Formats: sequence, C-alpha cells, structure tokens
Amino acid sequence: MPLSRRLAAEAFGTFWLTFGGCGSAVLAAAFPALGIGFAGVALAFGLTLLTMVYTIGPISGCHINPAVTIGLWAAKRFPAREILPYWVAQVAGGLIAGAILLVIASGKAGFDVHAGFASNGFGVHSPGGYTMFAVIVTEIVLTFMFLFVILGATEARAPAGFAGIAIGLSLTLIHLISIPVDNTSVNPARSTGVAVFAGGDFVMQLWLFWLMPLIGAALAGFVYSALFAQPPEERPEGVRLSRDG
Repeated sequence: MPLSRRLAAEAFGTFWLTFGGCGSAVLAAAFPALGIGFAGVALAFGLTLLTMVYTIGPISGCHINPAVTIGLWAAKRFPAREILPYWVAQVAGGLIAGAILLVIASGKAGFDVHAGFASNGFGVHSPGGYTMFAVIVTEIVLTFMFLFVILGATEARAPAGFAGIAIGLSLTLIHLISIPVDNTSVNPARSTGVAVFAGGDFVMQLWLFWLMPLIGAALAGFVYSALFAQPPEERPEGVRLSRDG
C-alpha cells in the first residue's frame, strides 16, 4: 500500500478517534439529566478505536496514535523512516476533529472552549486534582499496558480476527481507570487535537501528554520484543511482522 494512502487512513482514523471520544466528553458527558458520564466517554473511545481497527487496519495498521507508532517501532514491527510521516498524519487528523468539534460545541450558548474542551491536564486541570507525578505514572503505565495488549493481540499466533475487540476494550478500560486522573491521554495526537483550541495551561501542559505516552509505549515495545515475541523459527510460513502486526 503506498505511503500516501496509509497516511490518509491514519488521518481519517485519528479524526474519528478524537471526534468520537472527545466529542462524547464535550457534548454528551454532562448533558442535563441524560449525560453519559465517565463510563460513556470511556466506551466511546473504545468503540471509535474498535471500529477503526477493522476499517483502516488493513490499510495503515490503524495506529492513529503516535505512541502506538513508536511502540511498534520499538518492537521491530515498524520502520523508523515512516514514524514522522505517521505522526504528522495523526496530528492533522486530531486537529481537524478538534476544529469541527469546536464549531459544533460553539452552537450552544455559554460554551467556553477555554474551560477545558476535553483536554488533558494535571494539578488544577486534573478532573480529580491529581498531581503532575501521579499523572506521569498514570500515562506511562497505562500506555505501556495498551501497547502490551496491541502487541500480543496482533501476534501471528493470536486468534485471528479478534485483535480489534481486545484493543478497543483495553482502551475503554484505560479510560475507566484514568479519566478522573487526567482525562486520559495515552495518545499525543488526541491530546493535541483539543488542547490547541483550549489554549493557555492546556497547551503548556501538553508536553507531558506527548513525552509520557511515548516513553510508556517504547518501553512496552522493547519489553515485549525481548520477552514474548514469537521467534522467527516458530512463525508459520509466510507470516512476518509488519506495520500492523
């Protein structure tokens, strides 16, 4: 598949993840009387990822997350030369989603994008008032586990056709754990897509939601590759690790 088409797929996928997940948080989480709450937002993020795994997975591998891209590189499943193009496409998709979501949300009287706009944060910008250190630990550990699930579910020896379910549900679980801590990132593109519109401290704190997910993902890639990756001699004939596992 040409790189240009894979990049387009990554942009579309990241758009859907950001629009679906952050859109549920901004538009539906606290809707009077019928709001979906944290659990609904967590499910929305999981569903957007699950749907994209089966939609664009065969095209680009459905990274739709810079941390996933770096984790797959660390696990020797993705070429270093394509990391930056994938990141650019993912961030572009996230920004487009944020812009469209802003247009919709601004249609309600009294909406204030600077109040957060589903952005990630620590300290006073954490939903539960969690410290920067708590958020650092959260993002590293949860991104590590997210990549661990992805790497295991996409191994050649894993049951065929079920990877998307495991991956989507793992993202749902991650959000159920950490929305109160920092609104859950584990995805720098998703974080960027809304933070640039919220502005202020949300942009100033964005570094953490790039650096920590990348660290957690890279650690998972190295650890999984060293301890659990299927040796080449044990892989079925014709099966190889690729950009989408």
